[in-house]
Amino acid sequence: QVQLEESGGGLVQPGGSLRLSCSASGNIFSIYPMGWYRQAPGKQRELAAGITSDGRTNYVDSVKGRFTISRDNAKNTVYLQMNSLKPEDTAVYYCYVRTSAENYWGQGTQVTVSS
Repeated sequence: QVQLEESGGGLVQPGGSLRLSCSASGNIFSIYPMGWYRQAPGKQRELAAGITSDGRTNYVDSVKGRFTISRDNAKNTVYLQMNSLKPEDTAVYYCYVRTSAENYWGQGTQVTVSS
């Protein structure tokens, strides 16, 4: 079974930074795409950032140049460094991993950007 543990969310002022972490445990190998979807108040869920096992990345346009996703395959962990945060980044961020069998989701972590 696969379990995803998310951490790093919180309240930050505009222009600040946060680093999200998501660690996968269980019967999983570091060969699957991972990343974060996010859902902001009053908005649809969107893919914020994703990364493949060999490091190819993808970002929603609104975070390009500000967010950086990376992974440590030895630790089965993915990171999302979020810089220059804006109020519109406020959302619940859900870590995911796409395996050959099914998708797994973290519990979600709240990111709030407000002064």
